[in-house]
Amino acid sequence: MTKADIINKISVATGLPKKDVAATVEAFMDTIKSSLLEKENVYLRGFGSFIVKHRAEKTARNISKNTTIVIGAHDFPSFKPAKSFVAKMKGEEVSDDIDE
Repeated sequence: MTKADIINKISVATGLPKKDVAATVEAFMDTIKSSLLEKENVYLRGFGSFIVKHRAEKTARNISKNTTIVIGAHDFPSFKPAKSFVAKMKGEEVSDDIDE
């Protein structure tokens, strides 16, 4: 599914113009990106979490040139689905209680 598909489905479901839905989706994604760039995790109850993970510096090999290189420490974005979302994907019965 592409961003355009998401915009189309939301537009049909809500009856809002695609232009407005596209602006909302873009703003949503920009907010998540800017939060992650500021090292702030984003938690969406019932869906999952967008988190920043850290990778330590490591030594790697370039086998074609037979050399050793150092890959510096860096942060990268990651998504961790909510337990209830994973359960639904597995086809398990899920209670929609917020008090989990």
